[in-house]
Amino acid sequence: MSRTLKHIGIIMDGNGRWATNRKLPRTAGHRQGITTAKKIIKEAIQLNIPWITLYVFSTENWKRTQEEVGFLMKLIISHMKNEASFYHENKIRVRHTGDLGGLPKDVQSEIKKSILNTKDYNAITVNLAINYGGRDEIIRAFRKWSEDELKSSQDLNEEIFQLYLDNKDLPDPDLIIRSAGDQRSSNFLLWESAYSEFYYTDKLWPDFSVEDLHLAVNNFENRQRKFGGLN
Repeated sequence: MSRTLKHIGIIMDGNGRWATNRKLPRTAGHRQGITTAKKIIKEAIQLNIPWITLYVFSTENWKRTQEEVGFLMKLIISHMKNEASFYHENKIRVRHTGDLGGLPKDVQSEIKKSILNTKDYNAITVNLAINYGGRDEIIRAFRKWSEDELKSSQDLNEEIFQLYLDNKDLPDPDLIIRSAGDQRSSNFLLWESAYSEFYYTDKLWPDFSVEDLHLAVNNFENRQRKFGGLN
């Protein structure tokens, strides 16, 4: 059980490569990726980690083929519908981060239903980053602030600005895990990850295991976090 780790962000990379390596359609990798995500969420509950943010679909993912994007939108809908029992049985609260209004109406509807139906659960909060980009979130937050007629007359600072982010009550991620070998943030939680610890693994996301999660958590627990200061 982690004593200090409150929020993990995961860049779930490698679904397509996993499928290609097996001469399967990329869609098979995305399906397997959901199975892995469920397994990791359940283990995070056992580790008493209260928050987890999963990078499901970025604002840049719209550049993929129309066929793949269409499949991913349908997969999100079917997951929200078919996996409702998974969230209920495990007392998982669902949240969303990203530009919800930029998603198809049916996808928006299913996300909203999941959020509403799980709002009272507290085993873990799973924050789904769908149609999310860190730069986009910052721009949207600034627009919300500039258009807020009730905003404080106090000069804009970090504390005030954070109130306009997608989830103002979401603690900053302590640890961000990225699978599949690449070592970059890919526009994920740019504001919130200012002092996050990063952990990279060559494992493709569908192959990421409970043991891999424990390796990442143990690695985090052995780091010294200075937050710009001295120990």
